[in-house]
Amino acid sequence: MTTAEKLADIITHLDDAWWRLTSGKLYKIIIKGDNDEDSLVIDFIPNNAQLTLLKELWNRNDILKARQLGFTTLISILWLDTALFSAGPIRCGIIAQDREAAEVIFRDKVKFAYDHLPDFIKSKTPLAKDSASELMFAHNKSSIRVATSMRSGTIHRLHISEFGKICAKFPDKAAEVVTGSIPAVPKSGILVIESTAEGQEGEYYKITQRAMAIKDSGSELSEKDYKFHFFPWYVAPEYTIDLDLVCINSTYQRYFDELEAKIGSQIAQGQRAWYVATCESDFSGDVWKMRQEYPSTPEEAFQVSTDGCYYAEQMASCRKSGRIIRGIPVLPVPVNTFWDIGRGDMTAIWLHQFATMQHRFLRYYEESGEDLIHYVQYLQRMSTENGYVYGTHYIPHEAGHRRIGATHDTSKTIQEMLQALWPGQRFQIVPVVTNINAGIQAVRSAFSSACFDDQGCSEGIKRLDNYKKRWNKTTGSWSDEPLHDANSHGADAFRQWAQETGAGNTFGAGPVKSYRPRSSSDWRL
Repeated sequence: MTTAEKLADIITHLDDAWWRLTSGKLYKIIIKGDNDEDSLVIDFIPNNAQLTLLKELWNRNDILKARQLGFTTLISILWLDTALFSAGPIRCGIIAQDREAAEVIFRDKVKFAYDHLPDFIKSKTPLAKDSASELMFAHNKSSIRVATSMRSGTIHRLHISEFGKICAKFPDKAAEVVTGSIPAVPKSGILVIESTAEGQEGEYYKITQRAMAIKDSGSELSEKDYKFHFFPWYVAPEYTIDLDLVCINSTYQRYFDELEAKIGSQIAQGQRAWYVATCESDFSGDVWKMRQEYPSTPEEAFQVSTDGCYYAEQMASCRKSGRIIRGIPVLPVPVNTFWDIGRGDMTAIWLHQFATMQHRFLRYYEESGEDLIHYVQYLQRMSTENGYVYGTHYIPHEAGHRRIGATHDTSKTIQEMLQALWPGQRFQIVPVVTNINAGIQAVRSAFSSACFDDQGCSEGIKRLDNYKKRWNKTTGSWSDEPLHDANSHGADAFRQWAQETGAGNTFGAGPVKSYRPRSSSDWRL
């Protein structure tokens, strides 16, 4: 086809949005190139995953995906196309995880695609503004901008790239996105959130869990509901290599066989080889990191983000040794509690028994914004419903301080207030540790003796899984200080137990008859 014929073809189809986006005749993109002879500039033709998303796009979209499937590239082209060919002013935005990522997306995806349009189209769509982060078009006053946050005015089209990473590393920024940027998208607009998974915490996890639940229920979506899209690694045809180059051991083979049974389709041998080679070479054989970046199922994606988590190794060992158990029986020994008491925020409590040289965690409870009487009433209800006889309630050192300036009676400590609310119970202060890392190490040392009821402690288990270090934005690494978030309260309450364990506490209060399991149904460790 001659240049004149190509130009005539473009003019003929220019009013067809699907053609503009999928024909490969209009937009160009930069690729990394796997071989030296590869061209780094190619015509943009959507791959299968990108085409699927285009066909299934909804008002609000949540994309959980494997790496490098090209969704940011697709949305950059889609937003640019929308801004270029819309009739009236329309605002398109992309939020990136940091300034460097925003600059790269704008330069290499948005601006590059515009600069390489045919000259006659650029002459019809001249730039009224051309900055380092925004293009505004003179012919219709529409714009496309890439930044780390967007709060001003209405945003008709918004894409949030790698939102899971934003939530994990920059929780304040994530909160700003949720409270400022997302509400700026009208219900008639289009919002696309896209990310790999980053643990079972944060706004992205919450949005995705709700979107998955709606999809599983089969409920009809409103304009405000997120449509869940999942794109695993094996949907990418390029993720395959020569089987003869890779040794697939029995552990990997078993994983693939189980995956095939779960998804109801086959994983080709070349795909299996690619997966093994990528895991071994790129992630040094760390299957958990591989499953985070290249998930096979949505559930798998959220199981694996352990970077920076204090108790990742201990929790993995706990699961492997079968110490997270369905229905731990209540024994005729005292139930102790371990608290973290928040001032204006969350209070967390673990309920625990010590028997047969095992520390048995029966329940975990947390709530925010409640007075002390709320937690006393909860524990009393648990006693009535489950037959608990309480031993000692271990409370943090600040519970022994006078509450100067508080709305409560400032002549009493929290310990004294609890004692007044629940006479006859024993509330004991756990001494403060001079170094938080010493307390964390105490938890690690004591962890092998702990077991958990998987239902009664489900939320607490999640807190321990996701208790992590604070991300240092300056150094780009994890700091030695804990991140103060929802997980830290449950972890701090658990630390009270470890500090008492280190002190040799047997967790008995008064004479209690000894107990030995009568059968395997009484104790299943």
